[in-house]
Amino acid sequence: MGAQESSSGAGYPARWWHRLEDGRIQCDLCPRDCRLHEGQRGMCFVRRRAGDAMTLTTYGRSSGFCIDPIEKKPLNHFFPGSSVFSFGTAGCNLACKFCQNWDISKSREMDRLTDAASGGQIAQLARDHACVSVAFTYNDPVIFAEYAMDTADACHEIGLRAVAVTAGYIHAEPRREFYAKMDAANVDLKGFTEDFYFQQTGAHLAPVLDTLQYLHHETDCWLEITTLLIPGLNDSTAELEALTRWIADRLGPEVPLHFTAFHPDYKMTDVPPTPAATLHRARSIGIANGLHYVYTGNVHDVKGGTTFCPRCREPLIERDWHDVLSCRLDASGQCPQCGTGIAGRFDEFKGGLGRGRRRRVRVAAA
Repeated sequence: MGAQESSSGAGYPARWWHRLEDGRIQCDLCPRDCRLHEGQRGMCFVRRRAGDAMTLTTYGRSSGFCIDPIEKKPLNHFFPGSSVFSFGTAGCNLACKFCQNWDISKSREMDRLTDAASGGQIAQLARDHACVSVAFTYNDPVIFAEYAMDTADACHEIGLRAVAVTAGYIHAEPRREFYAKMDAANVDLKGFTEDFYFQQTGAHLAPVLDTLQYLHHETDCWLEITTLLIPGLNDSTAELEALTRWIADRLGPEVPLHFTAFHPDYKMTDVPPTPAATLHRARSIGIANGLHYVYTGNVHDVKGGTTFCPRCREPLIERDWHDVLSCRLDASGQCPQCGTGIAGRFDEFKGGLGRGRRRRVRVAAA
């Protein structure tokens, strides 16, 4: 398993692998367990065998830097209205036919990675631009875990948070080490059937469910979940009932869930966009099954973007797209109407910063 690599470029020493008796080495980062001969790359394309070791070819190299509102990740309960310094690399360990960032995550051209920066440089840039956190996003940070973890350490040294936007497809040991460095994560739960995962992403559902349970029950990392609803593939009432009941039963009602709209892209240009009515139906199903915070995304829906008190239904954080219009929570995160505590991280609320605007940032050459 793996693509043959003819050139001999250097890379950063990778973790989580072992030698096999037949002479190959096996990557132990994710459930794909890629087994590589000399010069081969794993399915993610960025973890490569060089000699008798594995290297990460994208360490210190980014596909670009942007300043986003935290709501764009989406994270609605993690310092709402704050700015987040976002970046990714190339490659991915899933093969989603519906990928919305395919030009980055499916890239096989290393020269697309135009910005080079150390973790310390990224943290300093984020602070210079008044960001509260740094997000590893656009492609899955699991595959550049060493780079993300070192950057997270640099962020923590100067008081910034680290955020992972991920599909959660990772083995137990690296998962423990990776998420120990993360302050928040948004995990893409692509669907809720094994058939969907295998046929549409080339992966499996069970490892993702394991990651969700591990994050919520065994770490202090703030968790939110996103499910992209694709017409005819993962949007049936039966599947949405099962998905939301599982979250309520296994994770609890306070984990925010985002249902977002699909737009035709990559290998699914023949599938229509998700109707707004589908998102509204999904949100209603989640609320009926006991989830306190269910949101809609990629559509204009002020109600679906607003955080309501789960007890008295008072609107507490009103949003229009990624703009935070108002926040009635205090620093302790309580509803002023009934005193109910709202799950999340609100102690550094920066209401209004970002205002839903993305800004690109260039890194000066060292």
